[in-house]
Amino acid sequence: MSHPVTLFTGQWADLPFEEVARLASGWGYDGLEIAASGDHLDLERADQDDAYLRSRLEILDRHGLKVYAISNHLTGQAVCDDPIDFRHQAILRPSTWGDGDPEGVRQRAADDMKRAARVARKLGIDVVVGFTGSKIWPYVAQFPPVPASVIDAGYQDFATRWNPILDVFDAEGVRFAHEVHPSEIAYDYWSSVRSLEAIGHRAAFGFNWDPSHMMWQDIDPVGFIWDFKDRIYHVDCKDTRMRPKNGRAGVLGSHLAWGDPRRGWDFVSTGHGDVPWEDAFRALEAIGYTGPISIEWEDAGMDRLHGAAEALQYIRSLLWDRPTTSFDAAFSNQ
Repeated sequence: MSHPVTLFTGQWADLPFEEVARLASGWGYDGLEIAASGDHLDLERADQDDAYLRSRLEILDRHGLKVYAISNHLTGQAVCDDPIDFRHQAILRPSTWGDGDPEGVRQRAADDMKRAARVARKLGIDVVVGFTGSKIWPYVAQFPPVPASVIDAGYQDFATRWNPILDVFDAEGVRFAHEVHPSEIAYDYWSSVRSLEAIGHRAAFGFNWDPSHMMWQDIDPVGFIWDFKDRIYHVDCKDTRMRPKNGRAGVLGSHLAWGDPRRGWDFVSTGHGDVPWEDAFRALEAIGYTGPISIEWEDAGMDRLHGAAEALQYIRSLLWDRPTTSFDAAFSNQ
């Protein structure tokens, strides 16, 4: 399996981009999935200033790294979300937040997603990873009762807001890899199916396969790869540890902090949880996925400097070469 292994920089946005590149290079990563956060990648500057964009590439070159995808998760969250509130102000750039008027925020977020497609093309890559937001996520519990028309309108809102964005992706020859995740329009298996239906299965929209959010929802992450085999545009490796059922811990987390032993599950560094990584990589090979394998570090109980280095070695141990012939071919020579 000849996949470049990259580090997703979203959880490292508190460090200068040069420092993250230095660390990743020292650990042996092939490249980065660069988040449009902190000083790592300012999409507005990158879209307008070629010198700035070159400065990002020069940093990568100095450390022997390449960029294989960029992430615009935080901005994507604001495209469809309702309500828009203090949570969004905390994660958006001031230029996107503006005066905080909700519809204005959504429109500026949509513009930034279009910008991400243009910047990706300038970088010579063809995948932008991110979120979509969702007008209907607040109704996931379905109580007080929610009419079907409200859910229908939510998927229509997604299509209305995202089709113009995807038009730009098409024009640039770039694909959007949506991360199936709570609070998004596609957060599990059937919501993923319906999201594709809402936009007419257009090719610009696919998925970032991140199994961590599937595990605690009891979705088969390997089956997801096979069923959406023509839509797996990117892979993020984040692990989830499922604790033994004890009759107390629910899947929604009970508002307990990450790492609290009372939780029923936790995100952990890749290789320390219950994601069936070997089965997943075999499935990715079976569908012909040739893109990067990106490691996303999240673990409340492990230092990230240890986790990022260890996860790389774990993932590389599973990326063996495929056989050149069938294992039983030798019998035909008897």
